[in-house]
Amino acid sequence: MSDADRALPSGVATGVGSLPGTDVEEAVNVVFGELPDWPYLPELPDRGLGADMIGRGAALLEGLPVQWWAFRWEMADLPGRDARRAADFLERDLDALHGTGADGPVRLTAVGPFTLAANLWRRTGGAMLADPGAVADLTASLAEGLRGHIAAAQARMPNAALSVQLDEPSLPAALAGRVNTESGLDFYRRVPVEVARDRLREVAEAIGVPLVVHCCAPDVPVKLLREAGAQALSIDLTLVDLDDVPKVDALGEYLDGGGRLVAGVVPPLGQPQPGVDKAAADRVQGLWHRLGFAPEQLPRQVGIATTCGMAGASPEYARFAMEASREAAKRLHG
Repeated sequence: MSDADRALPSGVATGVGSLPGTDVEEAVNVVFGELPDWPYLPELPDRGLGADMIGRGAALLEGLPVQWWAFRWEMADLPGRDARRAADFLERDLDALHGTGADGPVRLTAVGPFTLAANLWRRTGGAMLADPGAVADLTASLAEGLRGHIAAAQARMPNAALSVQLDEPSLPAALAGRVNTESGLDFYRRVPVEVARDRLREVAEAIGVPLVVHCCAPDVPVKLLREAGAQALSIDLTLVDLDDVPKVDALGEYLDGGGRLVAGVVPPLGQPQPGVDKAAADRVQGLWHRLGFAPEQLPRQVGIATTCGMAGASPEYARFAMEASREAAKRLHG
């Protein structure tokens, strides 16, 4: 089995990122217990500032200090108190992996460079996304920070097969020129496809482990992400209209080339109820049937997850969603 095959299993249940609660050791125990075939290091934004997606991602930046100022994260001369708190959260998260004894696939998560650039502000005003040079610096800093993060996780789980998931919900908007400026009355200039591809490829080549890209927005740029080096895509499959030929064809081309898919088909919020696992599996099988691929190939390329993170869910529902994901993954095997 190749390193990528070991780190990126298919036909299994996994998760996306965030969970409810504030106790990271408990959250890690839940994830590794409920999703044993492909667990991940969960994010707990309920802990407050610094545990949010942007603060957590900014804590990974190497050599680019940040601070919380005027209700947003921005660049700084020195790390602010809240940035130090975010770094402390990351360290505690890694320490929670010590007791897992993981000897299989484990996924780490981080916000991607374009979503970070769209939400991290320059001292002079405006998002970093406005300045291509700033985006390039941000990407290089994130890549270096992720290298250290991966090494620290591997030291705590020497036998684990690690992968990294980049969360890029803002990428489609950045490519389309739909990210609002500071005033909210205009939009930043669109990011050229080739620039986005090159920046993401820079991260993929730097980290040294397989890359998963998660995007729960519509219009996921499947071809761009494949060309950038993503070895698995995690998408909200409920947003894909199976009658939308261009979108279905883009997924088909990606899968036909051997790409792996983490299909987001289980609702991240709600109440436990019967039939969720069947509906989730039916959605995946409907796509597979539409593509005309051999049924036996399905569990070799596709896994199951919730459509997005579960920070807003109740602990009871979060466990139910993980169980439903497991049962849906079993259904993919026929």
